[in-house]
Amino acid sequence: MKHTQLGEFEELVLLIVGSLHDNAYSISIKNELKEKTKRNPSIGALHSALNRLEKKGFISSHEGGATAERGGRRKRFYQITAFGRKALDQVYELRSSLYQTLPNVSYAGE
Repeated sequence: MKHTQLGEFEELVLLIVGSLHDNAYSISIKNELKEKTKRNPSIGALHSALNRLEKKGFISSHEGGATAERGGRRKRFYQITAFGRKALDQVYELRSSLYQTLPNVSYAGE
């Protein structure tokens, strides 16, 4: 069975791949990460995370058609898999259940 552990950065990348749906390629993912999280990961760090997610079976990828605007190069598009969606659902359920256990009290500094 494939390893299902998700690091925080992988989780964010997986969420963004899912939200971008058919428009998830490295630059669109990087831009969305920057906009939504105020993080600006290097393209190398992003590709490493995408490769790990694909190896774990959370995403799949395919090459799009070559375009003149990209000098004949192809974009690699990513899609979340059913296994990836299930992993996100499990993380969401765990975080939600843990959040619900926080007592409703005032904390120092509030």
